[in-house]
Amino acid sequence: MNQSKISALLTAVVVLLLSSCASKFHSITPEQLYYKSDQSDKEVILGYNYDLLSGKYKKEETKKNIKIVSLKIQNESDRDLIFGQNLHLCYANGSEVDILNIDQAFNALKQRPATYLWYLPLSILQLNITKTENGYTTDKTSIPVGLAIGPGIAFGNLAVASAANKKFRTNLVENNLIGRTIKKGETVFGLVGIMSSNYEGLQLKTNTRK
Repeated sequence: MNQSKISALLTAVVVLLLSSCASKFHSITPEQLYYKSDQSDKEVILGYNYDLLSGKYKKEETKKNIKIVSLKIQNESDRDLIFGQNLHLCYANGSEVDILNIDQAFNALKQRPATYLWYLPLSILQLNITKTENGYTTDKTSIPVGLAIGPGIAFGNLAVASAANKKFRTNLVENNLIGRTIKKGETVFGLVGIMSSNYEGLQLKTNTRK
């Protein structure tokens, strides 16, 4: 194999590695985010922030019409409120938001680590180098490059995706707002997964429904 073919093969391998990479998950800290505020209800002030995910999580978010949203809720009323019971997240037009529980949001957006095992067949890939002199083959060498490429891509990405998924789920659990009590005078931060294809305006509504 001549130098140009070797370079082409190496380029193809690099492209494959880059395109097949699993995504890391960068933890979301709701308390540190900037919030767009809705103050239509003076008793309960809402701040919200979309566009929190990146990489493969962002792609799944777009594909599944799901958004992970960070919320800041200030309870200025004279009573305690429970998110999802007597405090409801709504769109700007007044319709109630379809909120996903942790399992629904996580299962829809998580990476699928096992899919990277499809790269294991690359283990049989060999780089054949042939030297010629005066038109005759003088030396032929086979390098089993696949033994590094196949398992490297498969198990490396499997480990990255699995670790990222664990971190993602932990982040959702630690910042879960569903069923959370927000005491009067208290400000809380958290994450929710919602069914939405757009970045619509949000607001909060209160009632006495249980």
